[in-house]
Amino acid sequence: MIEKYFHLKKLGTTVKQEIIAGATTFVTMAYIIIVNPKILEAAGMPFGASMVATIISAFFGTLLMGVYAKRPFAIAPYMGENAFVAYTVVNVLHYSWQTALGAIFIGGVLFTLLTILNIRSWLANAIPESLKIAFAAGIGLFLTFIGLNDTGIVRIGVPGAPVHVGNFHEPSVLLGIFAFLFIGVLMIKKINGSILIGILVTTLLGFIFGVTRVPGVFVSLPPDISPVFLQLDILGALSWGFFAVILVVFVMDFVDTMGTLLGLGYKAKMLDEKGNLPEIEKPMLVDALATVVGALCGTTTSGAYIESATGIEAGGKSGFTAVVTAILFLCALFFAPLLSTIPPYAYGSALIIVGLLMISSMSHLKFDDLAETIPAFVTMTLMSFTFNLGIGMTAGFVVYPLTMLVAGRIKIVTPGMWILFCFSVLFYIFYPY
Repeated sequence: MIEKYFHLKKLGTTVKQEIIAGATTFVTMAYIIIVNPKILEAAGMPFGASMVATIISAFFGTLLMGVYAKRPFAIAPYMGENAFVAYTVVNVLHYSWQTALGAIFIGGVLFTLLTILNIRSWLANAIPESLKIAFAAGIGLFLTFIGLNDTGIVRIGVPGAPVHVGNFHEPSVLLGIFAFLFIGVLMIKKINGSILIGILVTTLLGFIFGVTRVPGVFVSLPPDISPVFLQLDILGALSWGFFAVILVVFVMDFVDTMGTLLGLGYKAKMLDEKGNLPEIEKPMLVDALATVVGALCGTTTSGAYIESATGIEAGGKSGFTAVVTAILFLCALFFAPLLSTIPPYAYGSALIIVGLLMISSMSHLKFDDLAETIPAFVTMTLMSFTFNLGIGMTAGFVVYPLTMLVAGRIKIVTPGMWILFCFSVLFYIFYPY
């Protein structure tokens, strides 16, 4: 039944392979269960309730992605958007987190309407191939940067030298290096489930050598979600003073989801001969509905996760990969103490490996055509070095029409790209720097 519904034979995959892929995606992104509520705690949101909201949002979106869209993409609250809400909207602009959730709900409703009207898919299909390639490679650089930081191989530096090599005397850094090399060896030997095996083995070694503490409690009942459930302030978000916040939240989620879907689709070889993701409106609708449900539950903007690339690399090709990931998220309601012990140096190394595989798409760029490569380069570098996918993508949307104008090829810029250009310019005007 599973094979027939998800067309596993047609896609050249098996139930076992999809389960391994789904578990790999989950383990790689399980950190969000703890990190997202920790960030939102800075906005005054209770940690326990936010954790439950995070899990429910991820379960709903990922399950719908698997069953409806039938794609191996996981959904969860976005990193970046959560920090924007906690540190900028609440702590700098002094709005309440309830009002911020109201803005996210409004954005989710708008996304749903735009998706149903096929406007989002039309805009996605208007993006040139060079930028789609840049999205995939930029995600690779972004994942690599995150992984290097998670493992401690690279750490935050000082003014004038913003990053610095980590301390190779620290056991966690050495375990991170081991994990990277170990996963690499397994992949060279073409061992199925290499990434998942590497993460689990490294975690176990961390327990054995005392680098990571073994949890005293493995299972617990989920906390009460009522402090954040249905607490959003929609009317407060509709005020004129909140317009800039809604615009930034809207554009960040819009381009993050679109770029992530196209980047993952490119890596998974799901794009058609025109470079478009077939039926892209389905995963986009899932993303929109997950954002609406997430805001109601009490968490920030949700969307397709770049860590889905680990599951794709592990062999995930169908929606069953996402279903497995969703089920594991649901189980996390009761196993959060155990999952929180998976150390950053274990999954961080996996992200570096996947980053290596994602940047391979860069080889398809026409480097002798600067009108195409300059926007792609701007996109890739800013996605990583600003630590914000949306910044890089919107920068590419601004620069591409300009280089085409200078090159005398302005006629190839589609109407959809001009709309994205205008949205991106507005984004930079109203972004609360």
